[in-house]
Amino acid sequence: MAYIDFLSVVHKSTKRDYLARVNDTDYPKAKAAALAKQWGFDYWDGDRKICYGGYKYMPGRWAPVAQAMIDHYGLKAGDKVLDVGCGKGFLLYEMSLLVPGLEIHGLDISQYALDNAKEEIRDRLILGNANSLPFPDKHFDLVFSITTLHNLHNYDLDKALREMERVGKHKYLCVESYRNEEEKANLLYWQVTCEAFCTPEEWEWWFKQTGYTGDHSLIYFE
Repeated sequence: MAYIDFLSVVHKSTKRDYLARVNDTDYPKAKAAALAKQWGFDYWDGDRKICYGGYKYMPGRWAPVAQAMIDHYGLKAGDKVLDVGCGKGFLLYEMSLLVPGLEIHGLDISQYALDNAKEEIRDRLILGNANSLPFPDKHFDLVFSITTLHNLHNYDLDKALREMERVGKHKYLCVESYRNEEEKANLLYWQVTCEAFCTPEEWEWWFKQTGYTGDHSLIYFE
């Protein structure tokens, strides 16, 4: 297991007003969270005060992340990869452009996201839950999950980590975390779907508890 940061280039490109989100009059935090957790239009393409505010494909935005993962794991044509929590599949699509012949698969809990996924790869994405991956043991050369598993309650998080370990030869995940009270407050203010609020040490505990041996990185709201 190694700590590998593939995501800072994307995460740090977004400017965040934490107090504005938590104090919004149109979508107070509880209302925004209730809408977001339906994983439908409001979460992906509704008002920015709820979540993404329009999650559209921007050519090349995910290419640096895709290339870094391809290089690190030595992905080549014929290899199989799975994105757990793939959303609209933009990262998978960028990977398919960079490595023609890569066998890509995605799974997400949001039917809306799948219906509005990148058209070129929509047939490679399925509806499902991270706690039960419908694939054989060690089926994938790489299984990854980006900003998804922290949205699970403990009973599902335990299963999801074990499932990633089971179906992947190599594994990588990125989840939200906090290192101090300021980052904890920012995370609480900004998030609308997080259920697992864990320090780095607690994430390490989860990995040992579930036997997860893959790589990981953590997102902080500084």
